[in-house]
Amino acid sequence: MATYKILIVIFILVLFSHFSRADLAEISKEQNLTDYQQLFSESRLFKMEFFSPGKSRNRYLGIFARPSPDMYSDVIEGGDEKAVWIANRDDPLTDTSASLMIDRDGRLMISHSEGTVILLSATPTAATNLTAILLDNGNFVLRDLYFNGSGHRTLWQSFDYPTDTLLPGMKLGINLRTGHNWSLTSWATEQAPASGSFTFGLDPNGTNQLIILWMGKVYWKSGPLPNGHFGFKYVSNADEKYFMYTAHNSVYGRYTVSPSGSIQDGFERNKVFGNCIDGIPDAGCVKQVLPQCRTAKKYWFELRQVYMFGDSFKIEENYTLSLSDCKAKCENDCSCVAYASVDSNDGTGCQIWGNSSSFVTASNSLARGVFFLTRKDEKRKWWIWLTIAVPILVLVFAFSLCYLIQRKLIARGKAREVEKVLYELAGPNAIPGQYNDKKLRHDIQIFSLETIHVATNNFWSANKLGEGGYGPVYKGMLVDGQEVAIKRLSTSSGQGLVEFQNEIKLIAKLQHTNLVRLLGCCVEGEEKILVYEYMMNKSLDFFLFDASRRDTLKWNIRLNIIEGVAQGILYLHKYSRLRVIHRDLKASNILLDDNMNPKISDFGLARIFGKQEFEANTERIVGTYGYMSPEYAMNGIVSMKADVFSFGVLVLEILNGKRNNSCYHLERPLNLIGYAWELWKTGRVFEELTDPMLSNESTPINEGII
Repeated sequence: MATYKILIVIFILVLFSHFSRADLAEISKEQNLTDYQQLFSESRLFKMEFFSPGKSRNRYLGIFARPSPDMYSDVIEGGDEKAVWIANRDDPLTDTSASLMIDRDGRLMISHSEGTVILLSATPTAATNLTAILLDNGNFVLRDLYFNGSGHRTLWQSFDYPTDTLLPGMKLGINLRTGHNWSLTSWATEQAPASGSFTFGLDPNGTNQLIILWMGKVYWKSGPLPNGHFGFKYVSNADEKYFMYTAHNSVYGRYTVSPSGSIQDGFERNKVFGNCIDGIPDAGCVKQVLPQCRTAKKYWFELRQVYMFGDSFKIEENYTLSLSDCKAKCENDCSCVAYASVDSNDGTGCQIWGNSSSFVTASNSLARGVFFLTRKDEKRKWWIWLTIAVPILVLVFAFSLCYLIQRKLIARGKAREVEKVLYELAGPNAIPGQYNDKKLRHDIQIFSLETIHVATNNFWSANKLGEGGYGPVYKGMLVDGQEVAIKRLSTSSGQGLVEFQNEIKLIAKLQHTNLVRLLGCCVEGEEKILVYEYMMNKSLDFFLFDASRRDTLKWNIRLNIIEGVAQGILYLHKYSRLRVIHRDLKASNILLDDNMNPKISDFGLARIFGKQEFEANTERIVGTYGYMSPEYAMNGIVSMKADVFSFGVLVLEILNGKRNNSCYHLERPLNLIGYAWELWKTGRVFEELTDPMLSNESTPINEGII
């Protein structure tokens, strides 16, 4: 039994080899930050990485904050969170070959394979002991360590070059000696990080008030602010004058200037001040005066499919203009009758048409514009709306017809796919379509829907055992008295025909004592149902993560479960007729029979490999976060290592009795993997990681088993 200790050691080392390869604590002349790596602050409250916003293919280097105070994962996930700082917002990269580095002259720069260089710190330095680190307040700094024999000095910091987000400790103001200005500039749009048209900072006229400028004009002003108002402290001396932002919570307190000009709470995304367009304008909003030509009653309306004619068409080359900026340009130009974005993907750029232009609606879109009509056009409004309405109605009818035809064709295609699978299981002598209540190959039986209804008492809620990603699972009893588990595909499930077919094909052909046995299936109409052997003790998570049941899992039972799961994985990877990667190993997918023997279940997400195949890339990342290996979750690389990583997490959960995403350190939030690694480094992993419920029981270590 000494192999158990070796097994656990190997899995812990495998788990952390992934993280050590991708995570950095600092950048030096010897260590660059490449596109696939992440730089973390000491307490992992902030991270820096290359990313692509929204649907954009451009790459940017940004800093992200922990997205939620309730998220205790040791890894900060970007997700829908916006970067709080971007190094190259106006100089996007076109591929993933860039890296952040310190060159031989001591300059901090982004270097690209095409030879492009983006300098962050442009001043060379003779200092030799340089490092760039990300602090726990979100400030990225270039330091000369041990200056004059001790300590360090800061040569450059990101806090001096804010983008659209103000973090605690940042300044809004001016350095009177150098003329350097600290201010925020909005994104061009929600999808485009380029410098937008709104600027938030200190009033340049010398008063102690904050202002928002829109395309250089005053948009909003705060009036004189008393110290502490909105968390701002005003400082003025011979060297500089500025507002410094302070917050009780230095991680989640922050302000962001939105592309529409309002100042939002950067975490809750609530508008705090500067809201001059929605409902009742905030105090301090400056009324935007339109030229005399726009004082008449006017209408603005949108056309998505138009042909434009005329010589007055022009495009504004500045792609940092949003659609609202474009509207302002058009309204202030008396010759403008229409405007539109140049790039419909992110809503940037501006194209406008003069009053000599004409337009007609069309079936193919050449432009999407917003048009201006004055009072003299009201008599012609009816034919304009008619011109718009008729093509729209025709298009709606055509699309509806195409949609219904497509749905029918898809339904037929799905039926043929299911029929193909069933015929393959039935064998060459089967009569197509006549499978109900008959046994096929591999002892798989096709049940009629009537049989399923009888077995589950019409899916009675009292028979419901639980619900997973596929759908609800019911306990049932067949007419011969055999108890079964019946899994029914939910209409709201993210899984479907592919997973259903996958599970039938795989489990039907895989036979092992540690794999759950598929008894049959039912396919009628929209119903897709799988029938399994019934596991009286449900799943491992039913016992492991419930304090009232966990004491049932004695040491010998836990070790037996670990060994059984390992045997099942070994069979899938090496000894079965198919090389199978499960891709969703977790406690809820480990079922327990009457004797608490484990059986791996849920093969809907499994991937089949040839005997000579060992890894592959996939664009569809499936599984459960917390159990997925980093190279699979981030890069889509599928291999046996993905299951090994998941098994390692499962082993830690079985030993500890808690979920991987639980919090294990109040001052430095760690998940179970991070906590185990810290204990491993100090040699206390078996003493402190072990479930306290086993404290009164003789451990396998004491007995010399592991």
